[in-house]
Amino acid sequence: MSKTIIFIQAEGNAGVTEAEIMIPATVRDLHETFKTHGIDFDKELEAFVDEADSPLPHDAKTTVDGLKHGSRVHVTRCKKIKVTVHYMHHTIDRTFAPGTRVRTVKQWAVRELKLNPTDAGEHVLQLCNSTTQPPTDVALAELVNGRSYDVCFDLVPEKRIEG
Repeated sequence: MSKTIIFIQAEGNAGVTEAEIMIPATVRDLHETFKTHGIDFDKELEAFVDEADSPLPHDAKTTVDGLKHGSRVHVTRCKKIKVTVHYMHHTIDRTFAPGTRVRTVKQWAVRELKLNPTDAGEHVLQLCNSTTQPPTDVALAELVNGRSYDVCFDLVPEKRIEG
């Protein structure tokens, strides 16, 4: 067993909480870590490790798979986030786990829309009806408000300053 650092992103809490935990860890160990850092974990909440598609089981004795140094643990009420991407006259959508990062959504959109690598490299995801282009390492859970679990993006040309 060894101590490691994880990052907890909890719905309703601003920012990221850095926490130490012994690995391998059980679900009970993780819940104790939440409690130590003021995060109330109840039966309505789910925990996801990094970009895992499924939440951790609620069985306290289960070992947490995939937990490693630097892992992001997402604590949320939502199990899936509906993502819509608009590009020119095309609209695509699908659901993702809350820990899925913006870069993964862009990779999916590029494949679905069959963009060539040059075009893909010149485009970024921008939140619909805004000028906000979230960093590629942001988790989808950070882009929802807790009342609605959907995110809309436009795939737009990246603004470049040449000079």
